[in-house]
Amino acid sequence: MLSKQKRTTQIGFFSSFEDQLDHKHPLFQLASIISWNLFEETFSKHYSLTQGAPAKPIRLMVSLLILKQLRNLSDESVVEQWSENSYYQYFSGEQSFVPLTPCVPTELVEFRKRIGEEGAELIFKESIRVNGKDADDNNLSGDTTVQEKNITYPTDDKLYKKIITKCNLIAQKEDVELRQSYTQTIKKLSIIQRLRRNKGGDVKARKASKKVKTIAGRLVRELERKLTPQALDKHGIDLQLFARVLSQKRSDTNKIYSLHEPQTKCYTKGKEHKKFEFGSKASLLITQSSGVIVGALNFTETLHDSKTLPEAIKQYERLTGNEARNIFLDRGYRGPKKINNTYLHTPKPDKNITITKRRRHKRRAAIEPTIGHLKYDHRMIRNYLKGTTGDAINLMLAASAMNFKRVLNIFKKKMLIFVQDFFAQIILQLNFLFPSKIKLTF
Repeated sequence: MLSKQKRTTQIGFFSSFEDQLDHKHPLFQLASIISWNLFEETFSKHYSLTQGAPAKPIRLMVSLLILKQLRNLSDESVVEQWSENSYYQYFSGEQSFVPLTPCVPTELVEFRKRIGEEGAELIFKESIRVNGKDADDNNLSGDTTVQEKNITYPTDDKLYKKIITKCNLIAQKEDVELRQSYTQTIKKLSIIQRLRRNKGGDVKARKASKKVKTIAGRLVRELERKLTPQALDKHGIDLQLFARVLSQKRSDTNKIYSLHEPQTKCYTKGKEHKKFEFGSKASLLITQSSGVIVGALNFTETLHDSKTLPEAIKQYERLTGNEARNIFLDRGYRGPKKINNTYLHTPKPDKNITITKRRRHKRRAAIEPTIGHLKYDHRMIRNYLKGTTGDAINLMLAASAMNFKRVLNIFKKKMLIFVQDFFAQIILQLNFLFPSKIKLTF
């Protein structure tokens, strides 16, 4: 249920919470240009007006999501730091300092589920709008990258051992007595596998790996026989997943690489230091003139880069209301030269190339550090959100955070210029009052 909004702005007899803060602080200025009413009007449809306990304010939850990606924090950390930071609280719409945590960290999980991909895209759209004229450029640069999921490096042996562990847990929950749990057997087989490099250990290790797979299949079949029809309905999806993992081969397509993230795909981007990456493909578009991110779309299929462009262009037009004129790409996008009214440019030998086009091809490389900042500064290096929806939400929130960070940096530069001008004026006055002294410079 939606909670009642607070109307009080005065915390003391002589001053308010707003008066006690620095009005030139970047977060203070950013809070004034974001259209918070847009989020409250759009997200209020996800709440009941009569039933349930009063929910946290929508502005508070949206601001926590922005701050989490902006400062590269976890759900737990952003909630903890919010109670210590006055500017975080003002950014969230508080009218006085609150020395308490704003919510339980899991409430952020529920809020992300509540707003879904559409809500994350709305936040992304607002981050483009606050950049103003810098986002109005129909000459774009495009590239794709892999958003890795929070999974271990997948091997068949790891998957088989996880299947054995999960089968034993299902048996305990449903009070099914298995013929054998194989706990001690798996420990002994793991020791044999560790001694693979010893003399004669390779043959024993391969036999041990084969036996682990046999045990996993034996437990899955035993559960299918002994579980009740109600329990089979409850755990049927998991058992089908286990059977699929046990039957897949090296050369199969659409393989399972993780039991808790079965939608994870394997990508080979040609990197020397990382041959395989496991996650989803992210398509990005940035403006050539200013570097504002105007497109961030997630794909869960192993598509060729050129196949991602039609949907990416649709998202750009939907978010900005403009039509892309030119998109400059790398050689991984070889294929179509035009999509609707948008021209696609990839590098190729051309004696008659113009200076402008050559500069735009060079400018395309600016998207590479943008991807690096998204990964290492805004939580895209490892995606901890669940499922394909979590992939899309994490990507768009990371792109939103980088656009907001760009606005914050502009505010910081303006503040620095103001400070420099202030001290320059002081130095001029001192040199004028004391001309015989040593001339001061700044």
